Amino acid sequence: MTHNVDHTQAFSAELHALDSGSLGEADRIQLQALILDYIGVAFGGTERPWIVALHQWAERYRGTGKARIVASDIKATAEIAAFVNGAAGHSFELDDTHDASMSHPGAVVIPASLAVAAETGASGRDVMAAVAAGYEAMARIGIAARAERVIAAGFHPTAVLGVFGAAVTAGKLLGLNADGISCAWGHALSLSAGSMQFSQEVTGAEVKRLHAGYAGRNGVLAAQMALAGIDAPRRSLDGKYGFLALYADDPIPAELSRMGPNGLAIHDISIKPYACCRLLHSMIDGLRTTTGNFTATTDQIVSIKVRGPRKLVEQHMVRRPRTPMAAQYSLPYTVGATLAYGPERFDAFEAANLSDARILAWADRVEVEADEALEASYPAHFGTEVEVAFRDGERRTERVLDSVGTPANPMDIERLRLKARALVGGRLSDAAFQTLLDEIQSFPTTSGVGGLQEAFAR
Repeated sequence: MTHNVDHTQAFSAELHALDSGSLGEADRIQLQALILDYIGVAFGGTERPWIVALHQWAERYRGTGKARIVASDIKATAEIAAFVNGAAGHSFELDDTHDASMSHPGAVVIPASLAVAAETGASGRDVMAAVAAGYEAMARIGIAARAERVIAAGFHPTAVLGVFGAAVTAGKLLGLNADGISCAWGHALSLSAGSMQFSQEVTGAEVKRLHAGYAGRNGVLAAQMALAGIDAPRRSLDGKYGFLALYADDPIPAELSRMGPNGLAIHDISIKPYACCRLLHSMIDGLRTTTGNFTATTDQIVSIKVRGPRKLVEQHMVRRPRTPMAAQYSLPYTVGATLAYGPERFDAFEAANLSDARILAWADRVEVEADEALEASYPAHFGTEVEVAFRDGERRTERVLDSVGTPANPMDIERLRLKARALVGGRLSDAAFQTLLDEIQSFPTTSGVGGLQEAFAR
């Protein structure tokens, strides 16, 4: 670890300086899209049994603060709302992704910012700057730590990176200066946790859904501790026992000072159209082409071979998943769900469908193998190649490097609205959903988050 350059302090100073005046029109438009996507996904998440349980748990905190819980009339303290709303946003496997850091910033940073802003009275513009800073923190720390090695060591990037993103977001809205943000990160270092053990057991996977909530809550708490004047280490990222030393293998601290290829990290975000692991999305796009827009039948197809990064072979080949989350990470099951019901049936991964004969018949036709070129481009690109063999001898192959929803192949705003509407479902009437859209549209000019909170707390 390099000790002569204080990368932590330099990075905190840069993020402290990122204010509403730093954001251009393209930045504001992107932030509005990310906020809409988060709220839609969080609404969908509130119907998951563990979020229903969290809402019941949160009842004990009703009336303790000003922060709203999504799809609820409960108002609670910022850290409680950040926890519950963060978990909701991470519960449908549809939250946004920063591919290079292998993390889901929106489900951590956005609920933390809205919760703290409810207490501080921050304007929409200030909230957007704080959100941008939180994305930046998670992205650059993940890149500096070589996120693919962090996850290989058994740490969940959204959890261990998220606390730093939430801390800087909350810290900016609480008025911390650059040194105060460094202090908040010092507290965050002691609160950074999240194991991948959920991926190794057939039960208990629901804890993964709470990781974004834990990170949001702990980041808010870290900023509050700094504001309270409780001191903490200042070299939390690049110190001898800082984050990079503890969680990373051969880290690159200089990456903390480098902006991404598209400017702010908010422009390097992939938005998910399909309710499964992001690594499988390019495969779905490849299946669209090779199966005639998913119209081919099991009578026509003999086998489906998927090539991609080694991780597909090592972590995504459970043919008979026993939980919804395991299904969303299963390559064979995802192929089956896609070809049986189409790629946008979010409920295809529900427990009731795990023994569906149509899905499993497709899953049993799937093979997978590692591809050196796609491995070399990962995680900058989550690419795959699909080869479909037909009974009449025809073979169709499609190689997709950047799936729909990535910065290179983005979803348009109308598709994003349709996604959000489908996830909100009957929770909001058409008029109430339009009110939500209007609040997000006007957010850059609002004096506070009250209107947006009212729109999503139904």
